Amino acid sequence: MAIRPADHGIFASVGGLAQPVAAYFGGGYTNTLASAVDKVAFADDSLTTLGTGLSVARYALAGAANSGVAGYIAGGAMAWPNKATTVDKFAFPGDSRTTLGTGLATGTSYITGAANSGVAGYFAGGYVSGNVDTVDKFAFSDDGRTTLGTGLSAARRGTGGFANSGVAGYFGGGEESSYVTTVDKFAFSDDGRSTLGTGLSTTPYMPTGMANSGVAGYIAGGYVGGGAYTDTVDKFAFPGDGRSTLGTGLAAAANSMGGAANSGVAGYFGGGNTGSNLRTIYKFAFPGDGRSTLSAQLSSSFGVRELAGFADSGILA
Repeated sequence: MAIRPADHGIFASVGGLAQPVAAYFGGGYTNTLASAVDKVAFADDSLTTLGTGLSVARYALAGAANSGVAGYIAGGAMAWPNKATTVDKFAFPGDSRTTLGTGLATGTSYITGAANSGVAGYFAGGYVSGNVDTVDKFAFSDDGRTTLGTGLSAARRGTGGFANSGVAGYFGGGEESSYVTTVDKFAFSDDGRSTLGTGLSTTPYMPTGMANSGVAGYIAGGYVGGGAYTDTVDKFAFPGDGRSTLGTGLAAAANSMGGAANSGVAGYFGGGNTGSNLRTIYKFAFPGDGRSTLSAQLSSSFGVRELAGFADSGILA
């Protein structure tokens, strides 16, 4: 039976418990559409690039993972106005790629992902010919897709997503007719949606999320209008969802990063844009939230923005 990443976190492989493995950052926009998938090993924060990248180069896409089993990268934009329904699946530990027979219900860009590891992945909101409130759910047992009867609280694109695996998924910020602080929460027990009483501390477009599952979720960065980006990192403590803002944010204000986490150990934010594309990977150590910058950088010499992230944090067989 799968257990939440927070239940094992830093443990090595003992009695069927697989060691947390790596963060993955895929796709995006460099000086052109990107298909590369970079992998950051949790053991030493070294970076390699997968031999097989995405099946279609695209940006403004989303990631989610069935930790210990496979990671998924969904949707995105190609040459305007084409948007992808594609969902690529990377099987752990070998990272071989397949593409699901059933993709998203509609080709969607500026979409956001979150996952209930062992159960299902969720891809929410985005842009079709306008903003949408759609939430597609992929059951990990067979990768079958359903679309939730209740979507986001408003049609919205460019949110940040994270999950308290086994409990709930969260989608915060983004753009409706204006930039918003809203954080929608979907309970995994029944996929019922509520909206947090306290939202984000800023109004970020294309912020990025990750979570220390069982402890807290984080939403970082974003574009806040007027040519300005934010370095803010908001933290939502589980189970009460109380928000605090980290004293140390990003080293540079940015949006459209990829996010992933080694629950119990550290979260990672990679790439993004702050007027120019970035190769930087930030690491926030749990539980103290101290920030460092990895010596390893993403593989594109042009930097990369609007990319997807997910992580393999292991599983109990």
